[in-house]
Amino acid sequence: MNSIFGSSRGKEDGEHWLTVSDLMAGLMMVFLFIAIAFMRHVSIERDKIKDVAVAYQQNQVAIFDALNEEFKKDLVKWKASIDEKTLAFHFNSPEVLFATGESSLNPEFEEILSNFIPRYLEVLETYKESIDEVRIEGHTSSEWGVDTHPDDAYFFNMTLSQNRTRSVLNYSYLLPNLNSQQRKWIKSSFAAVGLASSRLKLNADGSENKEKSRRVTFRVITNADIQIRKIVDGL
Repeated sequence: MNSIFGSSRGKEDGEHWLTVSDLMAGLMMVFLFIAIAFMRHVSIERDKIKDVAVAYQQNQVAIFDALNEEFKKDLVKWKASIDEKTLAFHFNSPEVLFATGESSLNPEFEEILSNFIPRYLEVLETYKESIDEVRIEGHTSSEWGVDTHPDDAYFFNMTLSQNRTRSVLNYSYLLPNLNSQQRKWIKSSFAAVGLASSRLKLNADGSENKEKSRRVTFRVITNADIQIRKIVDGL
């Protein structure tokens, strides 16, 4: 009978495989569209991160320029400096800041802070929305008295540096010429951090510069990394 009427099996098999091939082609198109959509999404998010990075750089430069413009005439007499990359305002004269081994502010440093803090807050007011934190960082040399073990010296200096930054924060917060909004911002955004000898200043030969290592720093930390993290978490 098959020789007379022929067999439909080959045709059915062909139709079957044609249907599967169409299905596979359709699936490939779906996957292609998904891939294109995903690549477009990643490209958009990448552009967002790039925009944040560019804005961060521009903001860094603007804050540095504003601080430098405000305090450029005071840097030499205060023995201070501003780091453009980290936005750290360094007070580099240990004999002015504190007595050796003490955390109470020297009168000369109190006078500097009375001048510095209101102007510093006024400069940063323009950039408050982009600032995550202002850290008052205390730094010391690695030494502590005669015959003190380096490990003990580190922790003694840690306590000292923490107490010193708390003294700076306390004095700054209680300055009589600050308004309530400035004090509110200090409470919410300023932190006192003692770093002891963890970030020493070195001489050209790699040895410790004990004089330069003893310093107090006001460092602005912008919120660009937080914005980038939000974008990455949303990918």
